[in-house]
Amino acid sequence: MKHEIIQKPDFAMLKISLEQDESVSAESGAMLGKDSNVDIKTSVKGGLLKGFKRKLLNDESLFINTFTATNKPGELLLAPSTPGDIEHLELNGNTVFLQSGSYLASGNGVETDTKWGGAKAFFGGEQIFMIKCQGQGDLWFSTYGAVHTVDVEGSYIVDTGAIVAFEDTLDFRVKSVGGLKSLLFSGEGLVCEFSGVGKLYLQTRLPAGFVQWVNPFRPQKKSNN
Repeated sequence: MKHEIIQKPDFAMLKISLEQDESVSAESGAMLGKDSNVDIKTSVKGGLLKGFKRKLLNDESLFINTFTATNKPGELLLAPSTPGDIEHLELNGNTVFLQSGSYLASGNGVETDTKWGGAKAFFGGEQIFMIKCQGQGDLWFSTYGAVHTVDVEGSYIVDTGAIVAFEDTLDFRVKSVGGLKSLLFSGEGLVCEFSGVGKLYLQTRLPAGFVQWVNPFRPQKKSNN
């Protein structure tokens, strides 16, 4: 599918050139603009039950939009809700797991399904909910900040908040950095240790870190006492 990623890596935008009758699916609310001949159809991705599963586990929209160029080719502009980068992958029967909220768009040959990281993620105390993407075709995902690719061969440790995507050839486990003292005072909390051989995609900024930085500047509600 013809596409161009513009304004990398700070405020990336995806421009897709659709051939006549060609379609692409995108996360609800991602559209910035489109040609008038590009039709939009809104549906619950994977049916109602899978849609609710996506909402409950990933806190994502229940809905997915499908854009189709009718009568002639058309252009579509998409962007994620947060500032940062967009990455493109061409799936050829392989499987990639995306962190919650990173999915942006995909071609018709790509199937998406919600998977849970398991008890290891739950007891880790941080959200390791993932979307399983597999099949044939284009996949686009977004990052907060720029995207950095790591070719893992053996093991690699990363902050849980930096994980965006990884190939299913990698396994992981959540653990703390050092002991209790390190967890409380080092500023480094929980990490994921990946093992195996495969690609790991990281984002260069942590959403939790930004929230912590901006919190002191929030207006404080005055007490009536």
